[in-house]
Amino acid sequence: MTPADVVQGMIAAIERKDLAAACAFMADDVEYDNVPMAKVFGVEAVTTTLAPFIGGCTRIEWVVNHQAASGEVVMNERVDRFEMGGRWVELAVAGLFIVRDGKIVLWRDYFDLGAFQRAMSGG
Repeated sequence: MTPADVVQGMIAAIERKDLAAACAFMADDVEYDNVPMAKVFGVEAVTTTLAPFIGGCTRIEWVVNHQAASGEVVMNERVDRFEMGGRWVELAVAGLFIVRDGKIVLWRDYFDLGAFQRAMSGG
């Protein structure tokens, strides 16, 4: 698999709400950096961070508008969509991934925390 394939596989697993499958694309010591929020290290920490949020969604869609890859670096521009409480919450995201030996070693997402909080509150 190319680094872009690895990232696409991880995204597809997130969309299926299969966190274990998503984490299988990550190195054991992965760095997950939600830039306006907390940074965590390791698959267990990623699982602890994402499980409650993903579990609260009835559906997830990550629409990748643009993606570029160069060597081990993959960057994408996405709209992450989460169906919660009968409505969709959308968030514009720029993602950076570094993939080594077929595993994501760095996952960094950039987004506007204020916009996300407004979307979550229905505003």
